[in-house]
Amino acid sequence: MPKHMKTKEKGAKKETFLQSVVTLIFSQVLIKLLGLVYNLYLTNREGFGDRGNGIVSASYQIYALLLTISSIGVPNAISKLVSERVAIGDHKGAHRIFKIAFATFAVIGLVGSLMLFFGAHLISVQWLQIPEAEMTLVALSPAIFFVAIASVMRGYFNGRQQIKATARSQSLEQVFKTALTIILVEIVAIISNVSTEWMAAGATLATTLATMTGFGYLYLYYKVRRKEIALEIKSTVNYKYERVRSIVKKIVLVSLPIAITAILSSVNKNIDSFTVVRSLKEFLPDDVAVSQYGILGGKVDTLTSLPLSINVAFATALVPAISAAKARKDKKQIKQKTKFSLLVSMLIGLPCTVGMCIFAGPILNLLYPNASDGTVILQISSLTILFTILDQTINGALQGYGLLRIPAISLGLGVLVKLILNLILVPIPSIGVNGAAWASVACHVVAFSISIVCLKKAFRLKLSFNKFVLKPVLATIIMAICSYFIYSVLSGIIAAKLATILAIVFAVVIYGLAIVALKVFTKEEVLMMPAGDKICNILTKLKIY
Repeated sequence: MPKHMKTKEKGAKKETFLQSVVTLIFSQVLIKLLGLVYNLYLTNREGFGDRGNGIVSASYQIYALLLTISSIGVPNAISKLVSERVAIGDHKGAHRIFKIAFATFAVIGLVGSLMLFFGAHLISVQWLQIPEAEMTLVALSPAIFFVAIASVMRGYFNGRQQIKATARSQSLEQVFKTALTIILVEIVAIISNVSTEWMAAGATLATTLATMTGFGYLYLYYKVRRKEIALEIKSTVNYKYERVRSIVKKIVLVSLPIAITAILSSVNKNIDSFTVVRSLKEFLPDDVAVSQYGILGGKVDTLTSLPLSINVAFATALVPAISAAKARKDKKQIKQKTKFSLLVSMLIGLPCTVGMCIFAGPILNLLYPNASDGTVILQISSLTILFTILDQTINGALQGYGLLRIPAISLGLGVLVKLILNLILVPIPSIGVNGAAWASVACHVVAFSISIVCLKKAFRLKLSFNKFVLKPVLATIIMAICSYFIYSVLSGIIAAKLATILAIVFAVVIYGLAIVALKVFTKEEVLMMPAGDKICNILTKLKIY
């Protein structure tokens, strides 16, 4: 057996695809939970609150936009090109792609960092109309460079089927970000006599230091693997020389559709950062306008994005699953996996939407006791959860099938709708910041509607109303009525915060039992799940199946 095949088999034994997906799931959930921890800390910190969140959120959206342009789509593009080379034993070609990509995106990342550093004053004063955001932008600027080169390294390791390196670096980065945020904000608070502006800068400096840590881990991981990589390069077969320009062109062509979608997502958030404060200042004092935006961009966005980390596994797994099934011309597998993933996404998104809408006030009081404003904004924004989760899964299926333009087009039209509605609704005093929340709902409804129509047409997909809509809705109604009744009873007996926690726990249990009782999943679908055979045996003994 050739050496490169032995190396490949050895790597496959170390980390299978399913192990990689599970690792990424845990990593994403950990990242979201830690993100919630430091968000809770900042929001409840005296002197920071909603105003501090407004400064940080506005700065972060500008940073995210530049970051998207400089690095989003890169890991997937590098991973695809590297894995293609590795699959045929061309380890030298794979490493050459990595080196060229690293040099290219080091330059792009550096340009992005310099643009943010030198443009901080203009952006904060003229664009955002939040002068206090200048130092937060300056503190964030070096992070763009480190994220850009880290993205290339993650793509290289993903292509070599060493996805744990990506998951671990992201988790480590978030751990450091959480710890450093708390430490630096406390230090800055003491030095600056609790200045919100300087505390916000300290919080964003923590992000920069954390990205440096994430890159540091990847670099050390690469150093440890250098001997192994050198041996693989020596055993190279099927090496095909490609010009630098050709490799860069390939990377750009593969990453561009994904990057455009990601850029549109970032633009979607930046619409709020550019229009909300500006519009609110027409009828509200400056500090109140910034605080209102802080509620939307800080607390609400954090809470509504939490369910996405649970669903991301299905969106991630669908891309290679659909690609493989399409290559085999296995239409049955394409439909089966897509239907199952859409059903699970519906079952995740619907209760999260309804639960967050019903318990918006109690959740804010529980998590943000020192800054609990924003109940109505959260109730409106919770409506985006279902459509965003379903769209996330649909986009995974479409990308796996090779229809990369549809997600970008659907989101692009949604973003246009949001921009128009933001400009119309937010300046109305009786609507204000709620208008931005309604605009986001409209954005995701439009994007979902276009995507689902295209998916059904491309896959010739027929979705049963009874299975995909009626049963999940019934299970959610049962959960909502029971959990709200429990909360109402308990809140008159025990502390409101404890009543909220118990009501949410009971909601999860009741919802799970309702799904089982209504037989939302068929026996075959249960068997597709992790430990599905064991679950199926238990349900059979209970005479449910």
